[in-house]
Amino acid sequence: MSYHGGNFDVIVIGAGHAGVEAGLASARAGANTLMLTLNLDAVAYMPCNPSVGGPAKGIVVREIDALGGEMARNIDKTHIQMRMLNTGKGPAVRALRAQADKYLYQHEMKETIEDTENLLLRQGMVEKLLVEDGVVKGVITQTGAEYHAKAVVITTGTYLRGKVILGELSYESGPNNMQPSVNLSYHLQELGFEMVRFKTGTPPRVNGHTIDYSKTEIQPGDDVPRAFSYETTKFITDQLPCWLTYTNDETHQLINNNLGRSPMYSGMIEGTGPRYCPSIEDKVVRFSDKPRHQIFLEPEGKNTKEVYVQGLSTSLPEDVQHSILRTIPGLENVRMMRPGYAIEYDAIVPTQLWPSLETKRIDGLFTAGQINGTSGYEEAAGQGLMAGINAARKALGKEALILDRSEAYIGVLIDDLVTKGTNEPYRLLTSRAEYRLLLRHDNADLRLLEKGYEVGLISEERYERFLLKKAEIKEEIERLKQTTIKVSEESQQVMEEANSSALKDAMNAAVLLKRPEMTYAHMEKLSKAPKELSDDVKEQVEIQTKYEGYIAKQLEQVEKLKKMENKKIPVDLDFHAISGLAMEARQKLAEVRPLSVAQASRVSGVNPADVSVLLVYLEQGRLQKVAGDSN
Repeated sequence: MSYHGGNFDVIVIGAGHAGVEAGLASARAGANTLMLTLNLDAVAYMPCNPSVGGPAKGIVVREIDALGGEMARNIDKTHIQMRMLNTGKGPAVRALRAQADKYLYQHEMKETIEDTENLLLRQGMVEKLLVEDGVVKGVITQTGAEYHAKAVVITTGTYLRGKVILGELSYESGPNNMQPSVNLSYHLQELGFEMVRFKTGTPPRVNGHTIDYSKTEIQPGDDVPRAFSYETTKFITDQLPCWLTYTNDETHQLINNNLGRSPMYSGMIEGTGPRYCPSIEDKVVRFSDKPRHQIFLEPEGKNTKEVYVQGLSTSLPEDVQHSILRTIPGLENVRMMRPGYAIEYDAIVPTQLWPSLETKRIDGLFTAGQINGTSGYEEAAGQGLMAGINAARKALGKEALILDRSEAYIGVLIDDLVTKGTNEPYRLLTSRAEYRLLLRHDNADLRLLEKGYEVGLISEERYERFLLKKAEIKEEIERLKQTTIKVSEESQQVMEEANSSALKDAMNAAVLLKRPEMTYAHMEKLSKAPKELSDDVKEQVEIQTKYEGYIAKQLEQVEKLKKMENKKIPVDLDFHAISGLAMEARQKLAEVRPLSVAQASRVSGVNPADVSVLLVYLEQGRLQKVAGDSN
């Protein structure tokens, strides 16, 4: 028997990394929001790697922060180690990565949710959606509670019909033996959604007291204070190291000898696994020429002895896992605390979504995170943030916020999903972004903070600080362009320090800074700014000056793309009626229903000739409309 549990603007189903960002964003945007989760003790839980960031992903975390999300602030408060990756390379591929204290991360995120206005966190399993005439009206839980809302966001992660597989054993379960969500998956299929079956996995956890670290290589955090959030002012200095070791011939032989007991090779696993995070069985088989594979030993927190064995994801039987561990240097006497396992789950085919992450089939229903076919906490959080913003805006009668591929990695992620779909768990990579020189770790606020402010997630005080920073960057770049560095004993000494060729004549400061070996610190010695500038401002001045030509080229490409983005396609356009389009293009375009010619050009199976036909068709339609209007 059902009962009425309350009316809300937005309901978020799930409280993993997508769910918490969706709920917080919705509430901060002014919508009365309910978050329903299977287990209040699993809010923002990290079932896999206890870390945040890394290549491309770290930039997403910065983007989440620039838009007013929480992941960056939360990891800054709860990490045990932080490192900047790719420091020897250009700024386009630099990214921050932090090891999390996974239990503290959960605790802090739950407390933030509980302290947020307009947001109610409640335990409950959603089994059905209330839908009338193609419009979502609310949800029904397992206990019969009906909650009504103007928009609903589903962020169920790997819980939809979750099945854990460990050796010959398999059973219905969410991550770490938590309750799965079964009925909601069947209900989504009844509503007409096309679903796929994906798989992910996790490695064993071991007792840190039983590791011989003398046989491993220490991996310390950076000495320099680091933070993901632009707002962080207190830095954690007492970091814990990680440790590096390797598999060997004995490890690989043991795995090969037991492939017959591996669910991946016995046919027990049906779901498609992540290409960029393969199991150790997969690595040993696919890369049989490699004599060893890296294994990182990562502490799960300061108040636990559990260590995550990164690089050893597996679903082999427990006894085999134990034997494998003991072949690895430093782990000869290790004690396993939790075995690794594979988990299969249902996801929806993401081409059924608009770029706002609203479903095409049901008005007001949004999905975000691993249900959309992605892998990784950061990809989930970025989607959750956007779905939360757009669900709130839908409920409040406002226009959706959609990020371009040229504006954010989050824009690349969502566009890839809704335009191309994915046949395996999707992972963000820097190579997926054609404008990665514009989408850097260092400039996320310059790209996105204005938008975060417009949707109500950035405070007035933070926005004012941002405007001041922008003005200081512009002023200092202009000053350098108008400054001449004269030949003198002092200037030649600085050139020598920088290992740069001596000045023969007076030189423009901005031109001089473009030399690869010159830094802003050198320029300060040659020509001091009239006022003290923050490190953030100095970094921007150096990067924007050094890469000015390359950035200008990418901005030109973006302008060309925007012309295509501005060529809108009517939502109800009948692609099958366009003669000249290839049959495959008609089918794919009718399925994806792109909103612009640029999006249409990115649909898999649509070639340049099809785009030309589409442009001609739209232009003819526009001319006919103009002629009709003039009559």
